[in-house]
Amino acid sequence: MTPMQTTRRRLAAPFLLVALCLLSACMRAPVQPARPYSPLILISIDGYRADYLKRGLSPTLADLAKTGVRATAMKPSFPTLTFPNHYAIVTGLYPDHNGIVNNRFLDPATGEKFVYTDRQTTDDPHWWGGEPVWVGVERQGKHAATMFWPGSDVAIDGVRPEHWLPYNGKMSPDARVDQALQWLDLPPGQRPDFLTLYFEQVDHAGHGYGPDSTQVDAALREVDAALGRLVAGLKQRGIQDHANIVIVSDHGMTATSESRMVVLDKLVDMRDLTVINAGVVAGLAPKPGHEEQVARALLVPHEHMRCWDKAKIPERLHYGSNPRIPPIVCVANDGWLIETQSYLDRPNHHISLGEHGYDNNDPAMRALFVAHGPAFKRGYVIPEFDNVDVYPLLTHILDIKPAPNDGSIGPVAAALR
Repeated sequence: MTPMQTTRRRLAAPFLLVALCLLSACMRAPVQPARPYSPLILISIDGYRADYLKRGLSPTLADLAKTGVRATAMKPSFPTLTFPNHYAIVTGLYPDHNGIVNNRFLDPATGEKFVYTDRQTTDDPHWWGGEPVWVGVERQGKHAATMFWPGSDVAIDGVRPEHWLPYNGKMSPDARVDQALQWLDLPPGQRPDFLTLYFEQVDHAGHGYGPDSTQVDAALREVDAALGRLVAGLKQRGIQDHANIVIVSDHGMTATSESRMVVLDKLVDMRDLTVINAGVVAGLAPKPGHEEQVARALLVPHEHMRCWDKAKIPERLHYGSNPRIPPIVCVANDGWLIETQSYLDRPNHHISLGEHGYDNNDPAMRALFVAHGPAFKRGYVIPEFDNVDVYPLLTHILDIKPAPNDGSIGPVAAALR
């Protein structure tokens, strides 16, 4: 070996030792554990009035509230109806801005009518404005699954959730939970980051038998048992401590009766207007040339309802700018209904024993909010807030960019850890 080769070997030796030490250290470095699967589950119990929780018939829900976060109440959007409020929750837009201004309404530009029970109209994407959470989730590279949430079976702006089913009211609460758990069992890359569940049983019982009925109590127990099934399923899969659950309702419920009825025919000449919708909220359009007569008859104080020119609806209701809202909007006082004599004369006409849709300041319309999981504090109560604030909360937990919306995370930020 030449002197030059010997010198080079002596110089290289320390560097070789350092390299070996570094390699050894890297081999001994602990492997970072995979991030646990942490889905966000949004659950709606349609028609679950905020004070139903005090009945003691929802032990699973009460436990989630006790060990998580609950609001004293959640304020629904006006009108306090199912489709406008479910869509407000997932878009963060008031009905005036998301386009779903009622359960039934007319598009004056086309003359077409939206009827929430008619799939031929609800399936048309042009009705649905804004960007619901599941669309944002899919567009931003995550995965969504929806179980019957109003609007979730529509290709809104060309996007549907990765996993969804068309609404089937005959599917039991337990079967809905089982399907949701099957989606959670999918392999990484397919299983949902965001998942919805929807239960309408409490609402249906409230309409059919009134909010204070034994049937509502039975529905509360049935849905709570399904929530218990979900919690047990999460525990069985080892993700109970990682899943975030947000449970809401769309509105409350109040008792109604055919004996508390505002009959429009007694106030205005029905030949002068077109009735777009009636019930709790009446949408009325004066016929051309009859605007003044209709205004004189309706835009005055009434004992059991209030009517507004749409441009003068109180600002607090965030309602009146959308062209789909009729020129005159009337809302009944709590427990009262607005109908036409022609409807009441029908042999098969139906009057529910419970209703909603009233002013969202009405205590009977107050909705539910409960949240539980690693994102939320434990045993915490927050003041009442608007339901459009749920949307920015969801996008925050999902770590996705929110679409333009009317909500604010401020009123619910205190619920977060």
